[in-house]
Amino acid sequence: MSRPVRPDLVCPAGSLRALQLAIDAGADAVYMGLKNATNARNFAGLNFDLDQARQGVRYAHERGRQVLMALNTYAQAAEPQRWREAVDVAADIGADALILADPGVMAYARQRYPNLRLHLSVQASATNYEAIEFYRERYGIQRAVLPRVLTLSQVAHVIRNTPVEIEVFGFGSLCVMVEGRCTLSSYATGQSPNNSGVCSPPSAVRWDNVGDDVEARLGGILIDRFTPDEPRGYPTLCKGRFEVGGTVDYAIEEPTSLNTLSVLPDLIKAGVRAIKIEGRQRSAAYVEQVTRTWRQAIDACMAQPERYTVQPSWTAALGRLAEGQQHTLGALSRPWQ
Repeated sequence: MSRPVRPDLVCPAGSLRALQLAIDAGADAVYMGLKNATNARNFAGLNFDLDQARQGVRYAHERGRQVLMALNTYAQAAEPQRWREAVDVAADIGADALILADPGVMAYARQRYPNLRLHLSVQASATNYEAIEFYRERYGIQRAVLPRVLTLSQVAHVIRNTPVEIEVFGFGSLCVMVEGRCTLSSYATGQSPNNSGVCSPPSAVRWDNVGDDVEARLGGILIDRFTPDEPRGYPTLCKGRFEVGGTVDYAIEEPTSLNTLSVLPDLIKAGVRAIKIEGRQRSAAYVEQVTRTWRQAIDACMAQPERYTVQPSWTAALGRLAEGQQHTLGALSRPWQ
């Protein structure tokens, strides 16, 4: 029986400093975006201008690591040239792969740069091997990032039925919807997460002081109310508290982070080729700590898979960085199925 392939550890880089710390902490690859609408994390103060992008690629390549460029929004008909130019920039600076969701952008990249690897973004919402095979046959996709709604058995089923490398999220903010298909925030804000780059655009978020409490609103809709001693996370509709049946509670999802350390051997055995850490919007310190923890875990699992256990120090380190200081396996564990 062949030995399982060690999955790449793919870590977020919202800044040059985060990129450098991720590489130094053991990332095999980092993913980053440009300072424009081609990037689904287009926030003020984040991401890379051309000079920073060149520096980042050089820093990674000098250490034998890779840089994946996220051009993962959908091109707008009024200015498709912006997305084509972003592809040109990524190719020019030596990015190792593009992370794409828009078929038109994929077609341009494949035609113009046939030797450049193309990865299917989670924003493309490919949840089955038939969809992934479509993108492989039409656009030459070599890796696909799966949405966070599949069970372990479903992930394994996808891997068995496509030659495309499969990447899954290992740690970070949990999306309970199928990425690329959620319309909750579009309903509330009039802005698409696929293009605005965030479930809760800053322009739609409002914090109101009501007595001693703080109310969080999105697009004018009250989605949570916090007492003075409660921690306040960034407001998103799916993680809001609403009155349902006379009880006010998290109606869809309680704020918590995906953490797949406990099923890492199962992911590797299934043939997952990359573990992705979420968090380009998080601090460089977050990136460094999560990368270092996951580097240790993957190395330990590959060295002695039969003796692998989640170390308390890993759980403690990630617990300090998790939403609500809580972890979950999300859809990967559905014992009732």
